[in-house]
Amino acid sequence: MEQLHPKITDSSPSRFIGESAVPQGPTNPGKRYAVSSPFLHKKQRRHFMLYDVLPAIGTLFAIWYCAAHPLTKLDCSLFLLMWCLTGFSLSVGFHRHFCHRSFKAHPGVRIAFVVFGCMAARSSMITWASQHRRHHQLADHDGDAHSPNLSGDGARGRLKGWTHAHFTWMWRHEYPNIVYYGSDLIQDKRVMRVDRYYSLWILVGLVVPAALGALLSLSWQGAFTGFLWGGVVRLFVVGQQISALNSLNHMVGTRPFKMSDNKSHNNALFGWLTWGEGWHNNHHAISSSASFSFRWYQVDPGYWLIRALQALGLVWDVQIADRERVLSLQKKLEEQTSRASVGQPGKFVADRVK
Repeated sequence: MEQLHPKITDSSPSRFIGESAVPQGPTNPGKRYAVSSPFLHKKQRRHFMLYDVLPAIGTLFAIWYCAAHPLTKLDCSLFLLMWCLTGFSLSVGFHRHFCHRSFKAHPGVRIAFVVFGCMAARSSMITWASQHRRHHQLADHDGDAHSPNLSGDGARGRLKGWTHAHFTWMWRHEYPNIVYYGSDLIQDKRVMRVDRYYSLWILVGLVVPAALGALLSLSWQGAFTGFLWGGVVRLFVVGQQISALNSLNHMVGTRPFKMSDNKSHNNALFGWLTWGEGWHNNHHAISSSASFSFRWYQVDPGYWLIRALQALGLVWDVQIADRERVLSLQKKLEEQTSRASVGQPGKFVADRVK
């Protein structure tokens, strides 16, 4: 099914990286920006059941299992290890590197990001990046697959919107045209070759903690609890964290950048819990920045990892929003708000500060 939207204008990768103003009108009305079919919906439902519903059930079982077999230090260590590997690969790799190209990386680092990011079971890198670029282009407008703000006003509308953004959008949604949204990404044949083994990497992400649990405890019990906590529970927790960014971070928090085209929020709690991703309003304002922290008190562990990799010479050309750029954008947004308050429409300024 063809999906056109008045905010889509061209197919250059820069449209999705944060260096351009919000698109205003389609230049190619015949282009398919997203597709929808019964075949895709069937795969989406299967993915949701396998990697969202089953981990939720498994987590409930793990909590019940703790009554007879309390958590061990090894269980906690395996959970933390796999949570770090998969979560930081989503935040730093899938999001900041592949989607927004906020820094360049050694080929080995790029492959590691793909492998560990796929273990999170949030979708393959090319699908995730394409979907996220579409989200930035259409944020909180028709065509944004997981906006919580398109279901009406009032408590009922907000609850319905949160449920959609946090859960049900994954059951059935349009699939982004990866040739359009990921034209730059598919040119890296080595990365795409690794990304094709998405399902295999998910399986490896379940086997590795089980194997480590067995080797370090020398027991089948260690293998089972390693699989349970480092695999199943970790899948559930990481999935909920990503879903919270889609839902709650477009509903609750502060908005230092009062952009008129999206309702993104900063949330300090999620700043800590989601690898620095909680500074979501900052990110939507200047999405090309590798750091989502624009103030000294805004914690961004994902950027700490980028700095560490930079010190090792594994990443370079790290893009940062300096204070002048941040203040310039805030001033332009304030001027826009002021004009709107007196009935003078102003052209929206997105990230927009060159």
